[in-house]
Amino acid sequence: MAGYPQAVHARETCGGPGMMPRVAILDDDPQIRDLLADALLASGMQVSTYARAAAFESALRQSTPDVCLVDLGLPDRDGLAVVSQLALEGGAAIIIISGRGQVQDRITGLELGADDYVVKPFEPAEIVARVRARLRKTPTAPARTIARFGPFTADFDRFTLTGPPGQVKDGEVGFSQAEAEILRLFLGRPRRLLSRAEMQEALGGSASESFDRAIDVRVSRLRAKMGEDPKNPALIKTIYGAGYIFLGEVAWS
Repeated sequence: MAGYPQAVHARETCGGPGMMPRVAILDDDPQIRDLLADALLASGMQVSTYARAAAFESALRQSTPDVCLVDLGLPDRDGLAVVSQLALEGGAAIIIISGRGQVQDRITGLELGADDYVVKPFEPAEIVARVRARLRKTPTAPARTIARFGPFTADFDRFTLTGPPGQVKDGEVGFSQAEAEILRLFLGRPRRLLSRAEMQEALGGSASESFDRAIDVRVSRLRAKMGEDPKNPALIKTIYGAGYIFLGEVAWS
């Protein structure tokens, strides 16, 4: 909207850099930005707020936050395009906060790589709880960040998958935070059937059609990045009516 600044100055609570979780808020409504920022600051998090996608994306090129809260109704860019780009780049958890409450909107957001979807209006305490839930799923220790399975290597620091050029495009491809969570889940429990209920609990999703479809889409994307035959995948098998099973041998470093 006219008159809004391109970016609102980052507000931080006291403490050294890197000591507190960092949250970036992209929403063109100043009241919502302030409401979210106040709640997150009171919970001990560093907060940066932005009214425009351009300023938000420029800031993220300099430093990646832990969690991004993204509105879909932006004045200078489609919010779903912002979510899709964030997911492709990886590194930050993505929570959509939008007035679009239709099931298809939620499905689309999750399919594009968002980790969570909240419909406006909302309670600030709920957003804080959801941010904390995403932070608990973000690895904090440097150990066990590289996994090797078959001809592939997954680097969870760089969010990259490397493998034979005949299977992996250009020999290396990136994966999103949402895809990383599912891949970690499979690699942490190889040769074990994972039911949808277990995946729901581990990934913090809701028991809904949109969550189930988002899982299927992310699994499909992982298979494509590994060059798997969608009709007869070798590593990630679908057990119809039960869930998924990862068949590879895994070595962590």
